[in-house]
Amino acid sequence: MELSVCLDPRRSWADQRAVALAAEAAGYAGVWVCDHFMPLPGDDRPVLEGWTSLTALAAATDRLRLGTLVLGAGYRHPAVVASMAATLDHVSGGRVVLGLGAGWQENEHAAYGIPLLPPPARLAMFEEYVVAIRSLLRDPVTDLDGEHWTLRAATCEPKPVQPALPLLVGGAGRQRTLRVAARLGDQWHVWGPADRFAEVSAVLDERCAEAGRDPATIRRLSGEVVGPELTDAELGRLLAGYRTAGADEFVLRDHSDLDPQGTVRSLERVARALGR
Repeated sequence: MELSVCLDPRRSWADQRAVALAAEAAGYAGVWVCDHFMPLPGDDRPVLEGWTSLTALAAATDRLRLGTLVLGAGYRHPAVVASMAATLDHVSGGRVVLGLGAGWQENEHAAYGIPLLPPPARLAMFEEYVVAIRSLLRDPVTDLDGEHWTLRAATCEPKPVQPALPLLVGGAGRQRTLRVAARLGDQWHVWGPADRFAEVSAVLDERCAEAGRDPATIRRLSGEVVGPELTDAELGRLLAGYRTAGADEFVLRDHSDLDPQGTVRSLERVARALGR
């Protein structure tokens, strides 16, 4: 089971960079950023934009995979996202994982005048979104006549460094999201705890069977905050739970309620617990 860390965007850039560098030094495989522009209601902490932070992390690190966990489909046109991902893959030497989600944070959409469609329409749009981005990144030319997106002889050049830049689908929706993951995703993510991950992962297996796909071909990620209150024994049981449930990667969820060194200590403890 590999390790990665998802940064809290409410941290300063200096603190985000410090946590990412500590993860790289501790042998972590990747760093993730989320895609929000403002905090939830009741939280007044400022938020750094994720894609810009990820690009800066590409320059600050040498080895870490660089991923979005996850980009909201309603915020950017799929052709723009494909071009951004391909460009960052060149900048980083082929280290990008493009995580995509349908979007959910109501206060952001309301504040910026971005429509947040009802769930059925939002998920239909999201499926078209993933289809469009996958084709733009992998096919010479893309044509799509969808209900939400239209592409005519569209190209994305240069293509990424990676022959098939990995697409991650985020979410636990059993009827639509997991079907998108089974049909179009290379990776899939849902937050823990481990028993929830195991339950939803079993549904993903069913969706893969429906799509005629080997479920072992989808990389599966989950994780949670690891606070200082956990004993070593409790931490060992927590990680064993994810490994037993079939997680290919444990994502340590950074939280700005911990000071940066608190997160660094947590990621070092997790690495030691797995013998890294």
